[in-house]
Amino acid sequence: MTRVFSLRQRLFVLILTPLLLMGLVLGFWRVSVAQDTAEELFDRSLLSAALAISRDVAISGGDALLPSTSDLIQDAAGGEVFYHATGPGGIYVTGYAYPPTGGVPEMDLYTPHYFEAEYRGETVRVLKVVERVTSDGVSGNSTVTVWQRLSERSRFATELALRAAGLIGGLLLTLALVVWFGVARGLRPLLDLQQAIEVRSPDDLSQIRRPIPIEAQGIVDTLNRLFAKVQDSMMAQQVFISNAAHQLRNPAASVQSMAESLRDAPSSEDQQQRIEDLVVAARASARVTEQLLSMDRLRQPMPDSRRSRFDLAEVLRTICADVGPDVLSRDIEFELVSPDHPIEMTGDQVFIAEAIKNMIDNALKHGGPKLSSIVVRLREDGDKALITVYDDGKGLSPEESNLALGRFSQVEPSQGSGLGLAIAASVAERHSGFLVIDPVKRGASITLGVVREATMK
Repeated sequence: MTRVFSLRQRLFVLILTPLLLMGLVLGFWRVSVAQDTAEELFDRSLLSAALAISRDVAISGGDALLPSTSDLIQDAAGGEVFYHATGPGGIYVTGYAYPPTGGVPEMDLYTPHYFEAEYRGETVRVLKVVERVTSDGVSGNSTVTVWQRLSERSRFATELALRAAGLIGGLLLTLALVVWFGVARGLRPLLDLQQAIEVRSPDDLSQIRRPIPIEAQGIVDTLNRLFAKVQDSMMAQQVFISNAAHQLRNPAASVQSMAESLRDAPSSEDQQQRIEDLVVAARASARVTEQLLSMDRLRQPMPDSRRSRFDLAEVLRTICADVGPDVLSRDIEFELVSPDHPIEMTGDQVFIAEAIKNMIDNALKHGGPKLSSIVVRLREDGDKALITVYDDGKGLSPEESNLALGRFSQVEPSQGSGLGLAIAASVAERHSGFLVIDPVKRGASITLGVVREATMK
């Protein structure tokens, strides 16, 4: 199972990672600054020591340094300082006998010269300065050389770097604690929201109205919309089940009653008539069941596997060939008007055929006793295909659309279930089309329009 980090951990990592990287960058920068600072301070200390030694030598006439001057130099330099002084003509005056060698062979007066050298197996930083002096009436150049171990500088730079690292580490640790506990406190409303949702009953789909942060408002709004859709779906399903039970009750009772009457038929003629009535009732019950299943399938998202490309004209001819004998057997004229060329479209062929059958069946059931003709017409209108079923029966006006196209509703009571045209309307909507009742002077005309290259809904 893939491990998923909590939101608290994610925020902790996202906030502290750049801070840690910045801390590393600052640490490297601070080490470099500490080294530069140590070099600058110690070089100045060497210069101060050289000037102090030169002064003492001049004052004492070449004698050793005063103890106070030696202690002051050592304190100011932060460690042991070695020195060597020569008078005019390079005569040794005071200090250590053998100074480090190196640097520039010719030096300018009063200009300090720094260089590094080896002294008794250790690397040292050396300063040489040449001055013009006069002692006992003799004038000449005096050279003062002071040097110090580089390890003293490194130790001082390390101390500066460690102090900076301790400060940066302390700040990062403080920030880590603030972020860890601050994020937890900031997420408290979400945790409270989670607990509030957990204690809800499965039947409670009311909207969430708890105060929440602005950042989570979008999630809660989405949840509320989802709850509303689920609640609407559940209510629609309950209404559908209730209506389906009501619609199935009458055909089932009729089939049962006819089956019982068949058993008690007094003669073979009555028995044969009751058998025919039973078959008609069974077909009606099966038709209602089929329509209910179709309506339920139309409520669900359409899978891509049901989407296909087919010739609508050929499908319409097949449908009319199937229902034609039944229509003609009732002494009703039946005509199909369709183009000779194919009308290609993409969609659900099964549902398109079901919608057309329902439109023809609606004309048969609601045409009334004056019904004598049914005409099915197919034509093209831009990117749409239009199928019109016209009959010369009792008639149907556009003002009656809400009743005629509604689920389980009828303009007048009849043997139908009230689902035929509702299914056709749902099929039209799924194919980005429409189902309308056309205004005609006589009879009823219903047109199904579907987009030939529709995106299935």
